[in-house]
Amino acid sequence: MNKIESLDATPVQRADTPSHGITFGEAVRVWARVAALSFGGPAGQIAVMHRIIVEEKRWIGETRFLHALNYCTLLPGPEAQQLAIYIGWLLHKTKGGLVAGILFVLPGVVAIMALSWIYAIFGNVGAVQALFFGLKAAVLAIVLEAVLRIGRRALRNNVMIGLAAAAFI
Repeated sequence: MNKIESLDATPVQRADTPSHGITFGEAVRVWARVAALSFGGPAGQIAVMHRIIVEEKRWIGETRFLHALNYCTLLPGPEAQQLAIYIGWLLHKTKGGLVAGILFVLPGVVAIMALSWIYAIFGNVGAVQALFFGLKAAVLAIVLEAVLRIGRRALRNNVMIGLAAAAFI
């Protein structure tokens, strides 16, 4: 059983530590790490979240993660950020959701601004064009790997695989 699904509080518990034992400071550090490693669009971001929060930290289980992901996919807007906010909220309510949501987008904003400035200033330089072409290939590889990884976990039988393939087509 993982931490978030076993919310039984012990009688002797510090006021700043929730019943699941994950401190707010630890959550902030993990969300900053998820944000720093998340690039390549929603599939890559979701795969990084899954690897760190489900597999490595075991803060939530596979079933709860996939359920939350399915729910966030149905909502309008960016499902990866909604998923981060939801998991942050599960851990530390409103402040957890805010921190997860803000930290989730902050590195991307900084990176896109830096890349935009580089492209605007040096976009016609051959080395910069080659750099951006290489970045496209790297991001594509990361996204494909993430989609395959999540697909292997979520698509458990041939019917599910067939429906996913039909939706893709």
